[in-house]
Amino acid sequence: MAIIVNLDVMLAKRKVSSKSLAAEIGITEANLSLLKRGKVKGVRFDTLSAICEALECQPGDILEFRRDE
Repeated sequence: MAIIVNLDVMLAKRKVSSKSLAAEIGITEANLSLLKRGKVKGVRFDTLSAICEALECQPGDILEFRRDE
């Protein structure tokens, strides 16, 4: 089972840079980069909420579940 992070896709669709998103939601660019690459163990709901508000999207636009084959 795998959770795929599509944050880079949403950033491109909204034409928002990682740097500006990180500044807007109050996290470091390094932590945002780790999140974009799926290298985190978890995401706080308040962080997810801030990302969704900034990008005007739903959590499902950022996170996707794919069953292992």
